[in-house]
Amino acid sequence: MPFDIVLGFSVGLSVMLFWLGRRYSRPDTHVDGQLERYLEEEPGALLQYGTLNALTRVSFFERVIVPLWRGVLGRAGSLAPQRNVDILAKRLETAGRPYGLNVLNFLGMKFIAAALFAFSGFLLGAVLLRQTLGAGALFGLAFGFIGFYAPNFWLSMRIRERKRNIIRALPDALDMIVVCAEAGQSFDQALKRVSAYWHNTLTEEFSRILAEIALGRARREALNGAAERIQLPELSSLTTAIVQAEQLGVSIGKVLRVQADMLRTTRRQRAEELARQAAIKLLFPLVFLIFPAMFAVLLGPAIPLILQTFGQ
Repeated sequence: MPFDIVLGFSVGLSVMLFWLGRRYSRPDTHVDGQLERYLEEEPGALLQYGTLNALTRVSFFERVIVPLWRGVLGRAGSLAPQRNVDILAKRLETAGRPYGLNVLNFLGMKFIAAALFAFSGFLLGAVLLRQTLGAGALFGLAFGFIGFYAPNFWLSMRIRERKRNIIRALPDALDMIVVCAEAGQSFDQALKRVSAYWHNTLTEEFSRILAEIALGRARREALNGAAERIQLPELSSLTTAIVQAEQLGVSIGKVLRVQADMLRTTRRQRAEELARQAAIKLLFPLVFLIFPAMFAVLLGPAIPLILQTFGQ
C-alpha cells in the first residue's frame, strides 16, 4: 500500500473522529462530577485532606501531553454505544480510576489499541510473512480483536491488585481507627488521622470519603458509595455496621472493636489457607523443573555407559 494513501487515510480518520467527538460529546453529569472537578482543581486533596498545600509547578508533559492524550482518547471513546458505559464506569471506580481515566478515555484507549494491533497484524501477515492481502487482513482482524480486549484484562488486573492492597491494609487501619475512637475522637477525625499517618490505597478511599462529606454529602451515603466502589465483603460489612451504629445510637468504638477482631480473625484464616496451598503450588515446579535437573545431574554421567553397553 503506497505511503500517500496510508497518510491520507490516517488524516481523514483523524478528522472524522474529531468531528464525531465534537458532535456527540456531552458534559459530564455523573453524581461525582462535582467531586471530580474539586479534585482536579486541588491536586493532592485526597491524600492531604484538611492540609491543602500550594499548587506545585507541573512539568510540560503533565500540562500539555497528558491533557492532549486524554482528549484524543475521549474523542475516540465517544463513538462507543451507551449500554456498557455504566458497567465500565463502575469497574473504573473499583480500579481507582488509574491514571485519571474516565469512561470515554478508556473506550478511546480500546479503539486506539485495536487499530494499532490491527495495523501491526496486517504488517506481520502481508509484509513480514509475505502472505496475500486476504491473509494479512485476517491477521489484522485477529490482532485488532486482541487489542480491543487487552485493556479489559489490564483493568481486571488493576482491580484485583487494588482489592488485595485494601484487604492487606484494612485490619491495621481499623485498629488505629479503634484507638482514635476510644481516645475520644469522632469517626471523621479518626479517618483523617489514619489518612495522614499512612499513604496507600485504603487511605485514598478514606480521604475521598472525607472530601465527599466536606462537599455536603451525608456520611451514610459516602460510606455506602465507598463500599459500592470497592466491592469487598469485608469493607461492605464494616460500612454497614458503622451506618447501623450511627442510626441506632450505639457506641461506634465498640462496633469498630468487634469489626477489628473479625478482620484479624479473617486475616489469620486467609494466611492459613495460603499456607496450605503452598505445598500444592510447589508440586508443579518441583516435578517439571527441579526433578529433571536432578535426574540430569545424577544420571547424566551414566547415560554414555548405558548406551555403550546396549550398543555392544
